[in-house]
Amino acid sequence: MCVANSARSQLAEGVAKLLFGDRVEIMSAGSRPAQVNPFAANALREIGFDSSTLYSKAVNDLPVEFVESLDYVITLCAEEVCPVVLSNAPKIHWPLPDPANRIGSDEEQMNTFRTTRDEIQRRLQVFQREALPGNS
Repeated sequence: MCVANSARSQLAEGVAKLLFGDRVEIMSAGSRPAQVNPFAANALREIGFDSSTLYSKAVNDLPVEFVESLDYVITLCAEEVCPVVLSNAPKIHWPLPDPANRIGSDEEQMNTFRTTRDEIQRRLQVFQREALPGNS
C-alpha cells in the first residue's frame, strides 16, 4: 500500500504476482488512488508482467472478505503518511521514496522506477524466504 496506488504499490503488486503466482492473493491499494504511472507499467513489462491488469484502488474499496483474510499488510510510503487498513494482519513497513517524484528525462525517470522495482523485488524475495517458506 501507498498513497496514490500509482507507482510503488503497483510495482509491488506486479512483482509479488510474478514471484508468488496463484499461491497467494495479492492486491495493492492507496488512500488517494490516482492512475497507474506509465513508468511503473513499463518497468513491470520489462520483467514479463502484464501490466494491463493493473488499476489504482482505494483502501476503502478493497473487498471486506479480502481485508478480513489478510495475512500481511506491507506499506511503502516514505515521505508521506501511509494509508491504514483495518486488519489484524502483521504490518510491515518498507519506506521507499516515490519514484514518481523523480524529475529528469524519460530515461532518468525510467531508471528510478527500475531501481525501485528491483529493490521491491529484493525485499519480496527475502520476505518469501523468511515469512512464506512454503512459497519459495
